Amino acid sequence: MKPALRDLARAVASPSLIAQCAVDALIAEARLTPKPALVDERGSGAHRDLDLDTMLRSARALHPTFLAIARAASHAEPSQILREQLARIGREGESAMMRATDGSNAHRGAIWIIGLLCAGAAMHAPDDSGAICFSAAKIARFDDRYAPLTATKSHGARVSERYRVAGARGEARDGFPHARLVGLPALDAARASGLAESDARLDALVAIIASLDDTCLLHRGGMPALEAAHRGARDVIACGGAASVAGRRALEALHEELMKLNASPGGAADLLAATLFLDSLRRLP
Repeated sequence: MKPALRDLARAVASPSLIAQCAVDALIAEARLTPKPALVDERGSGAHRDLDLDTMLRSARALHPTFLAIARAASHAEPSQILREQLARIGREGESAMMRATDGSNAHRGAIWIIGLLCAGAAMHAPDDSGAICFSAAKIARFDDRYAPLTATKSHGARVSERYRVAGARGEARDGFPHARLVGLPALDAARASGLAESDARLDALVAIIASLDDTCLLHRGGMPALEAAHRGARDVIACGGAASVAGRRALEALHEELMKLNASPGGAADLLAATLFLDSLRRLP
């Protein structure tokens, strides 16, 4: 049996369930506390134009976008036409996000990352994270012939070119390695060791920060911010993770260092949300 037919023979989550899992993942990421220099229950981190309420309004406003993406990708295959259809839906979602946040960019990167994964999830069994990521990657590798010129001049695009890093587009085209190969394994390892769920999720975030060339950090603080984030996250891991006394001190030190640099690991936050989305799918009954 061909892979696509084999997947269809297994249970595929409904578009409405996929969309709800996507929104729940964004909400879970926003609420997770304490995160270094990111919006959480403590405050706005390094983001002057965002707070937790804004992040939650943005996440909820994106439900129709994720639902439309999942519906469009249901029983479909990655293609140029699908890529451009999803891009149009994503741009409409970005407008909805901006209306919900009074013009603040809460989840532009997440619309791209989580949106593609919603499409992959509509094509495969929910527990097959690899297949979901690889189909999303196939979609991402098609160019959007109708993309506005502003898309090539975004902060992320300029930073990716300047520092020669993959950025969100490269991460997607490579099959989301920081969610699939870093975030999920770190989450599983932390749970297996008996950690509380919030500590397991913090460990997953720290693992992503430790290795990701985060364009949000590079945009706001250049290489000094990225190097500080890598160094600080690795210190947290070396100290035993976020659940340990020493690890929590190292996490707070990372927070203070990034706050001084006015830099935030927003790309890592998006990939944590992607990790939580994939995890929620594989844990469905």
